[in-house]
Amino acid sequence: MNFRQIEAFRAVIISGTVSRAAELMGVTQPNVSRHVGELEDAVGFALFDRVKGRLVPTPEGQAFYRDVDVSFKGLDLLRSSAARIRDFGSGQIRVASLAAAGSTVVPRAVKRFRETYPSAIVTLSIMSSAAVRNHIVDGDFDLGLAADEVDLSGVEHQVFGSFAALCAIPPTHHLAGRDVIRPQDFHDVDYVALAPEDRARLQFDRYCAEAGSKPNLVIETPFATTACALALEGVGVAIVNSLAVDGFAQRGLVFRPFEPAVYFKSYLLFRPDVQKASLVRAFVAALMDVRNSRQSGL
Repeated sequence: MNFRQIEAFRAVIISGTVSRAAELMGVTQPNVSRHVGELEDAVGFALFDRVKGRLVPTPEGQAFYRDVDVSFKGLDLLRSSAARIRDFGSGQIRVASLAAAGSTVVPRAVKRFRETYPSAIVTLSIMSSAAVRNHIVDGDFDLGLAADEVDLSGVEHQVFGSFAALCAIPPTHHLAGRDVIRPQDFHDVDYVALAPEDRARLQFDRYCAEAGSKPNLVIETPFATTACALALEGVGVAIVNSLAVDGFAQRGLVFRPFEPAVYFKSYLLFRPDVQKASLVRAFVAALMDVRNSRQSGL
């Protein structure tokens, strides 16, 4: 039993005659008859009765055809899958992102990406930068966006961008009236800090130490959006990634630049030793478009 024999059998069933089956397959009628005869020999029972010059499926042939038809539907799915892979890569892209970009830049990139690839499925997970890196290395995700404190060894990467930090200030706080916030302004001020390993926090701590300023650390959180929410509740003043601030100003939170500048640097991470699929390249392009639009103020 081989595929050509089964294809001939199916062609006769769906077309009704050997001649039409031959046209469907692009072969001669004797070839179709030969394939069907060989298949009958292989399965050990008659697939057709010859009635007045026509091939009429036997009950056994009809039962066999039901399974054949299921198999051909599976082949159709495989053809569709191959077409998606050819045109769009895998047809699915899995993205992991740090929280600061996961609620702003990445959703906008998803929107742009789907304008070009509406049939592609996007899986988006928000997690710590360390988790992003580990999942990329393990091959669980196709693309990651992580902060610069992660270990970049063993993972393909490129710089996504450096974004200046902003001070997130409760609206009634005395610092809200300043145009620029400096290290000395944080002396004895309640301070909402990011995680100790965060590079931007380390920069901020160094500037404060050099200025002899001692902020009053009240809470730590690894997520800039949470830091903004805490500042909005009046818990303290925070240094946050500008990627994470969307929507908070409208709720009353005050943002001011910090000098000397503190930067949040982030990287795009890719699965190691895997050629980038077209979907991954397209999503990276969407991310870059959003980043550029943001930086230009569009």
